[in-house]
Amino acid sequence: MVRNNVYRNINICHDAGLTNYFIEVVTDKAVSIVENEFTREVVVPPSYATRSGAMFKARALQYALEDEVNTLKDTDWIVHLDEETILTEGSVKGIVNFICEGQHQFGQGVITYVNDGIVNLILTLCDTHRVAEDMGKIQFQLNVLHMPILGWKGSYVVSLVGAERAVSFDNGPDSSVAEDTYFGILAASQGYSFSFIQGDMWEKSPFNVKDFLQQRKRWLQGVLLVAHSSQIPWRYRILISMSVYSWVTAPLLLLSVAMQPFFPVDLPQAIGYCTSFIGSVWMYLYVYGTFRSFNIRKVGMLRVLLYVLIGKIAIPVKVLIEVAAVFWGIAAPKHKFFVVEKDLTQRI
Repeated sequence: MVRNNVYRNINICHDAGLTNYFIEVVTDKAVSIVENEFTREVVVPPSYATRSGAMFKARALQYALEDEVNTLKDTDWIVHLDEETILTEGSVKGIVNFICEGQHQFGQGVITYVNDGIVNLILTLCDTHRVAEDMGKIQFQLNVLHMPILGWKGSYVVSLVGAERAVSFDNGPDSSVAEDTYFGILAASQGYSFSFIQGDMWEKSPFNVKDFLQQRKRWLQGVLLVAHSSQIPWRYRILISMSVYSWVTAPLLLLSVAMQPFFPVDLPQAIGYCTSFIGSVWMYLYVYGTFRSFNIRKVGMLRVLLYVLIGKIAIPVKVLIEVAAVFWGIAAPKHKFFVVEKDLTQRI
C-alpha cells in the first residue's frame, strides 16, 4: 500500500505541475521503496532513542529530523501524510499557495474519507463529522486564531523545516500517543503561526469496529496526556482540556438520557436549551459532513440523501463506540500506540 501510494502521489504532483519535490518514507521496517530523484526511504534503526524518550511515530519523525539524516534546508517545507493519505491536485495547489503567501510556519486542510473507496459504509459515515469539524473548528482556529488550540491532525500537516526542527517531536513519552496534537499546541505556545489550507486530501476510515474503537481510545488517551502536560502553558491547553473532558464525561450524559424516562427530573429551562442546541449541532455535523464528503454530481442527490439517513440511524453506534472508548481509555495503560490497518491487500 505504501509503495502504491507513493507512486500515486508522485503522479498527482506531476499532473499538478509540481517539479521541485520528493517523497520521503519514514518507517521502522523497510518497505523497499525504489529510490530516485522523487523518492527516498528512511529506516529508523532499532537502536535509535531520542534524548527525552519519545516513542512510536514521534520517535520516527524525530529521527528524520536529526542532522545526520535530514537532507532538507530550514527554508524547505514538509507535507506530512499518513501511509494511506492521497493527495489531490487541489491540495497541491493549496499547499503551493500557502507557501507562497509566506505568512505562517504551519498549515492544515480538509481530509475526506469517501473518495478513495469505502470499505465499511457505517464507519465511514460515522467519520463524516470529522470533515465538518475540519471545515468548522479547524478552519476557524487556523484562519482566525492562527493556533491549533482546539485540535491538530497528524496528516495533511504542512510545516517549515526550520520551525519543525525547533519545536521537534522529542518531547517525552507523554507527547508520543497523540504526537500531532501535542506538537501543534506546543508550537503555538512557542509563538509559531498557523493557517488553513484550501484543497482536500483523501484517507480511509477504519475497516472494522475494533479498529475504530482502538483509534478513538488512543486519541482519548493521547489528548488527556496533552491536557495534563506541564511542558505546555495552561492557557494554550485549556480549551483542548475542556474538549477532552467533555468526552470523558460523555457516559454520564448517556446514562442521564437513558434514565430520564424512569426517573424524570425537572431541569431548568436554560439547561434544556443548551442540550438541545448541542444536540442540534451534533446532528448538523453529520448532515454537513456527508454533503461535503460526497460529490453530488457523481453520486447523485438521492444516494447522498440516503447516506445522510443511514448516518443518522448509525449515530447510536458511534455514541456507543465513543463511550466504550472512554471506559477502555481510562482503564488501559496510557502509553500505547495502536496502528489502524488501512491496507486492503491484507483483507484478501
